[in-house]
Amino acid sequence: MTLPHSWRFEAIGTGWQIDAPQPLGGVLEAAILDRIAGFDRTYSRFRDDSLVARITTTPGRHVFPDDAAALFDVYRALYEATDGAMSPLVGAALDRLGYDRAYSLRSTGPAIPAPDWDAAVAWDGTALTTLRPVSVDVGAAGKGYLVDIVAAMLVASGVEEFIVDASGDIAHRGAEPIRVGLEHPLDTTKAIGVVSIGNGAICASASNRRVWGDGLHHVLDATTGLPTRGIIATWAMAETALAADALATALFFADPARLAKRFEFSYVRMHATGRVESSPHLDGELFT
Repeated sequence: MTLPHSWRFEAIGTGWQIDAPQPLGGVLEAAILDRIAGFDRTYSRFRDDSLVARITTTPGRHVFPDDAAALFDVYRALYEATDGAMSPLVGAALDRLGYDRAYSLRSTGPAIPAPDWDAAVAWDGTALTTLRPVSVDVGAAGKGYLVDIVAAMLVASGVEEFIVDASGDIAHRGAEPIRVGLEHPLDTTKAIGVVSIGNGAICASASNRRVWGDGLHHVLDATTGLPTRGIIATWAMAETALAADALATALFFADPARLAKRFEFSYVRMHATGRVESSPHLDGELFT
């Protein structure tokens, strides 16, 4: 699938590209940038004026935008499916290891687990009530959800074919599927396979993407506050980028069969030993 018009821009600290049959136009582009900025003002752990920054210091009832329910509902489902290993309350654990607002990349002490969801917060579908200061980090699913939000804006504006690519979190709409290479986590010049995506999404996660210190990286087990070790890369394909992004993280912690009880998706994941496994119905091929 080749779409002749590409719009590239930077937002939320990463590169974006939207491909479409015709230019989007200044009005739609401005609306997309404004919506992304609003998302950042709500969820960014790296700015002082965001909603999650206020939650870090102020316990109480914090009202989120109307579309936050889908994000927290997915987190809750995967929190349960991973026995607490995937949690939106992992922000303080990331800070402790150095992945903090200042990007210090220096650990400030022993790893700390994220607080228990039910002991620290309550989500009622509209607001998050915190019983004590907590640090919310939605990095495991938030970018995928933002891709979905942008895709919905394109559909609402009459764009019927497009590819939204936020640095590897990809949503596609159109009659002709696209083929996406699966980057080798240990050699970015190579691919371990190719998959086809048609009217759906693919998201990837790898422990080599944000690495610092002595074996530290951004994929933490919330129950220990320590980086994962057994899995080094995952790819998830699902109907929405929210589901694909969240499942790409959950695949570091849970058996795919357990996740499949709640979600419809396909996957590829690579173990630290180099072994690669995939779902039996994968629409693609692996080279290793």
